[in-house]
Amino acid sequence: MKLLFTNDDSIESVFLHELVRAFQQTGEHEIFVVAPKQEQSWIGAAKSRHRPVHSTKGDRGLNCPTWIVDGTPSDSVNIAIAHLLPCRPDAVISGINVGLNASLGFVLASGTIAGAWEGAVHGLPAYALSQDINPDTFDRLKSEGGKPDETLLTTLKASAARAAKIIPPLIASAVPQSFVVHNFNFPYPCGQDTDIRSTVPARVIIPGLFSPADDDGTHRFVFKLGADVSPATGPLTDRAALKAGQISHTVLDYTKLGM
Repeated sequence: MKLLFTNDDSIESVFLHELVRAFQQTGEHEIFVVAPKQEQSWIGAAKSRHRPVHSTKGDRGLNCPTWIVDGTPSDSVNIAIAHLLPCRPDAVISGINVGLNASLGFVLASGTIAGAWEGAVHGLPAYALSQDINPDTFDRLKSEGGKPDETLLTTLKASAARAAKIIPPLIASAVPQSFVVHNFNFPYPCGQDTDIRSTVPARVIIPGLFSPADDDGTHRFVFKLGADVSPATGPLTDRAALKAGQISHTVLDYTKLGM
């Protein structure tokens, strides 16, 4: 299979690198990487309409054709398919994201999911992958410049290996032009035997994502997980699966919007 990888945490993300290596270790795929130059979290499906976007071929030790795009995840995938790759890919895989992308608010805002969605808009099978981590682990990761500690790296490698096993059969059975994104969220910790559950997006209220205005009138983004108001008797949600230590697999079928 010819697979295009992208993310929203930038070309430098260890999470992206571990995912690519896990697929390479199978020895079964032709891999291309086209990812943003800088972190593009919470950017959604934005495209850089009002400025030129620069792309350059780079080498980040991934041992595959790699390009760096000075734009969003959607920019990266769009430019990759139209201008950079020597052939049309069989699927687009986005991630692994640093942190969860579970619940309606996160799904719609996620640059990771948007990168996969850009593949779906091109008629391709599309997969978004995210690694849940707790706040302390996230803070340590950021303080170490994105280098995971041994515990997180063990989980990350396990999650990437699971993805490399789960996704190829889904690609093989995918219906062309289905406008579907498969959204996977891996719990922390995650292992080779962690259960996978089919889920729906949780209903989470996320108000007040910006601080009060400073003296200069500016507001700062403040991360919040929000309040889960999902029905107690409804189907299993992505947030509930993660809380139970399970891998969440949500099928985002965009053909059902508005129906």
